[in-house]
Amino acid sequence: MTIAADATLDEIRAALAPLIAANAAFDGWTAEARDFAADQAGLDRDIARLAFEGGAVAMIDAWFASIDAAMHAAFTPEELAAMKVRARIQALVEARLTLLHPNRDALRRALAILALPTNAARGVALGWRSADAIWRAAGDTATDYNHYTKRAILGAVYAATITVFLDDESEDFAETRGFLARRIEGIMRFEKAKAGFVERTQNLPSLSRFVGRLRYPAR
Repeated sequence: MTIAADATLDEIRAALAPLIAANAAFDGWTAEARDFAADQAGLDRDIARLAFEGGAVAMIDAWFASIDAAMHAAFTPEELAAMKVRARIQALVEARLTLLHPNRDALRRALAILALPTNAARGVALGWRSADAIWRAAGDTATDYNHYTKRAILGAVYAATITVFLDDESEDFAETRGFLARRIEGIMRFEKAKAGFVERTQNLPSLSRFVGRLRYPAR
């Protein structure tokens, strides 16, 4: 793989990230892994250093972003539209696992780095971004509080699934797939119950409006 001479830093990050991940399994998320990736891509090491000035976390960020992009590319809009929401979420998460599988050791190292106190906030942000990417690919367009609850719940499920995935030695990751299916079923039950609650309560008197009328009676 070669990188165009006029490539932007964003394009360089996207191209190098998977190569760095492959090297990180052996060398960690280090300058050595970055430099080896640059050599593989025929890129000057100084340019690669500039692209990842943020060090290990910047490399991990770029790798996760490349997984997001590859997940989107794994399905056509028509394929996803033909599935129920539950099936879309499961298929998208399983696609991510397939993409991550060749570099599970790099993923372990990445999560250990993100778990450090100095990187915890960045780790949470990257987890949220992954959950958002999955929901968006699944066709979710919510902009109200549902936007946040869906992503928070899926983010927790995805994180738990990754924990199972890292130690899963079953054939075709059957244990992870089963775990994921059960958790997604729980998400769907919650969403159904939430929708029913909203429907039942949307026409009930508003407490805030009632208090407002007491304070500011109609003239």
